[in-house]
Amino acid sequence: MSAVAADDEEIWDEFRKLVNMTPGDLEKWLGTDESRSAGQHKDGGESTGHASGRRIVEILRAERGDLTEDDHAHMRKVVGYINRHLAQRPSGDVTDTRWRHSLMNWGHDPLADD
Repeated sequence: MSAVAADDEEIWDEFRKLVNMTPGDLEKWLGTDESRSAGQHKDGGESTGHASGRRIVEILRAERGDLTEDDHAHMRKVVGYINRHLAQRPSGDVTDTRWRHSLMNWGHDPLADD
């Protein structure tokens, strides 16, 4: 296996471990007001995380062999974001927090781990 293929394999495994929402659950979440209001919005448009969530749904629904290098690059971005964000977990109940909502836009519900 080439180094690139091995890296893709690692990213796939990490992505599948961290993205703990199903495509259907993520799609449903992305349709909520809470989802649309979380994260950083550029020029009043869609947030980076919300756009990422839509891309994650596409990746989850794709055949693994059909994933492109751009898809693998996005999966690396998702893994990095989720890991950084998890390290910043606030204290207390996170059920209805922007922190959780932002993570959910990226396909990870931290309460699924609790």
